[in-house]
Amino acid sequence: MNAVIASESVTEGFLAGVRAGLGAMTADAVFFVCSLLGVVTVVERFPTLRAVMVGVGGLLMLYFAYGAAAEASVGFTSASVSAQTPARATTGFRKAFLLALTNPYQILFWLTIGVGLLEPGRLDVLSYTPYVGSDLAGLLVVRTGSPVLLFGFFLGIALWITGFPLALRAGQRRVAAFAPVVAGISALVLGGFGLLFLFDAIRSLT
Repeated sequence: MNAVIASESVTEGFLAGVRAGLGAMTADAVFFVCSLLGVVTVVERFPTLRAVMVGVGGLLMLYFAYGAAAEASVGFTSASVSAQTPARATTGFRKAFLLALTNPYQILFWLTIGVGLLEPGRLDVLSYTPYVGSDLAGLLVVRTGSPVLLFGFFLGIALWITGFPLALRAGQRRVAAFAPVVAGISALVLGGFGLLFLFDAIRSLT
């Protein structure tokens, strides 16, 4: 998600980066409601469905990685940002939203941490991180059970999806070559995770 936000911020402007962040945040809100209703447990019960979602997510990441790489190879000017069309202005939101909807790890996050935010007790947040959760266990443990905690969680997301694009745009104004570099790094991140997701999907299906 951060790779999409970064790419949109430096190529299309601050508001485009915020819109991409809102796409991811909207998906989080949808997943949270669905987890409370028990809808997303379907993904947990059917491993094949989960594997297919991982594969689709991987393909989307590779597609977006190709787009970011193409943008990085062109180079950007302030004129290209100001010439943004209304149709292009919503692309970042759709990118992040689609990536989130096809990301079973994000669904599982809300099945565990998301619901746990409202249940009284203690929650080891980083222990649920894919692949490295066991190594991060115990580093971030929070007390749960208060709606204020959930509000703070989404407030934190809102601050990040505005502050991150703002910082990127500030850096871009200082360094002329900043946009292609960020777009290139975004492409590498998206491509790397896309390949990882595809490998995970193929391994699960076979």
